Amino acid sequence: MSILQTVKLPQLNAPDYSEYIKIKEDKGHILIYDYIRRRWVKLSNEEWVRQNINIFISQILEVPLSKFANEVSLQYNGLSKRCDSIIYDNFGKPLIIIEYKKPDIKITQKIFDQIFVYNLQLSVPYLIISNGIEHYFCETNFEKKLFKIHTNWPKYKEIAIK
Repeated sequence: MSILQTVKLPQLNAPDYSEYIKIKEDKGHILIYDYIRRRWVKLSNEEWVRQNINIFISQILEVPLSKFANEVSLQYNGLSKRCDSIIYDNFGKPLIIIEYKKPDIKITQKIFDQIFVYNLQLSVPYLIISNGIEHYFCETNFEKKLFKIHTNWPKYKEIAIK
């Protein structure tokens, strides 16, 4: 029996990516391998969402893993902030900010406000929010100060060249 089968993790509203996910126990801690950061990190429900949704985004939107960055620090109004993930375009410019929450955290306006604050610094055209159950892909319009939630998510190659 693999450690993945013994650890109780929340069921997500995403395809089963367990074949891609590596989990191990080390010194009493359960760790999950983060392919983006190329290191083992402590497994939490939010990290479980991040790893699954990163694979989901990579597969569904056809985003190369080399375009992702996890735990990206930035400054806003003199405060240190941290984006859960950023996807970059083909020129190394931020394209999508991703905010993850654990499955028992409901996606509310407060969560959207959090990612919008990050976007005040980065000015990316797209935002993704997921708690592993609900997933939102938003397009921002800075001129009108609006955003649109897409029901059909575009492929990376369609949006990375705009």
